[in-house]
Amino acid sequence: MFFIGSAFLLSALTPALAWGNLGHETVGYVAQEFLSTNALSFVQSSLGSTYNKSLGPAAPWADSVKYESAYRWSAPYHFVDAMDSPLQGSCSVEESRDCGDDDCILTAIANYTTRVAKTSLSAAQRQEALKFLDHFLGDIGQPLHVENYEVGGNDIDAVCGGESTNLHAAWDTGILTTSLDASYSSSVPTYVAALVARIKSGAYKSLTSDWLSCTSTTEPVSKRGLVREASIARDIARLLSETSVKRAAITPLECPLVWAREANAYDCSTVFNYTSNTDLCTGSYYKSAVPVIDLQLAKQGYRLAAWLNVIFDGETGLP
Repeated sequence: MFFIGSAFLLSALTPALAWGNLGHETVGYVAQEFLSTNALSFVQSSLGSTYNKSLGPAAPWADSVKYESAYRWSAPYHFVDAMDSPLQGSCSVEESRDCGDDDCILTAIANYTTRVAKTSLSAAQRQEALKFLDHFLGDIGQPLHVENYEVGGNDIDAVCGGESTNLHAAWDTGILTTSLDASYSSSVPTYVAALVARIKSGAYKSLTSDWLSCTSTTEPVSKRGLVREASIARDIARLLSETSVKRAAITPLECPLVWAREANAYDCSTVFNYTSNTDLCTGSYYKSAVPVIDLQLAKQGYRLAAWLNVIFDGETGLP
């Protein structure tokens, strides 16, 4: 959620990490389950033993370096500052309005998609691009990473599990950690297995075709379904046909913008729908937030796999 000023404010003052390590690892591990042959081969060879050849352990990397001087420039790329009015029920994301100076997650995804596919770059540069994509496709599903109000909730005091925190951190880490402790034996592998089962044969199976839709969310589902795979492929094919990798030449992408708007809608329906001075990690708020977090993590893991599959295999390879 960045204009340049808020980027430096957040990087300097707030310790909250997007989705926390648990959430980002979940996105990466879910994606790993759905990679096609060439995408899987690239991921394993690129990440190597340092990350156990897996998107899961590599996913938090972008958060771990963004406070270091060598990577401070990357802080704006974790967010888009949606200048909307969620407390008035008006949620929206507009790239031209919200992506100040081209420094936001929308342009970052386009940039690192180009770089991960560029064989003339070094192995280290392509690995860096892969790790950024691994992370940013998770970030874009976090409702407060596509919101400007009160610095994406960082300036809203909150309580989670009896501990003082802020609204952003509760969504990044507190609610998810509470859920994992309560329902998944505090185990990321157990949680990932449950989400993957829902995708393959459970409650999410009927939703996955719509997850890959990159057309307008106002289009009828029947119309969106006809072009969903072509939309992802078209997005990436158009981007990779660019002759320049300079940021100013990166073509805006349709899919990430649609997905950002989808996450942002939860700011109106769920995120800011709390009672002051209540514990956000118990009661009705917690019960409404957990299904959103589960869905967004599963969804973005599936989408990350589809994104990489199109880059390296030419199609999503997913139903």
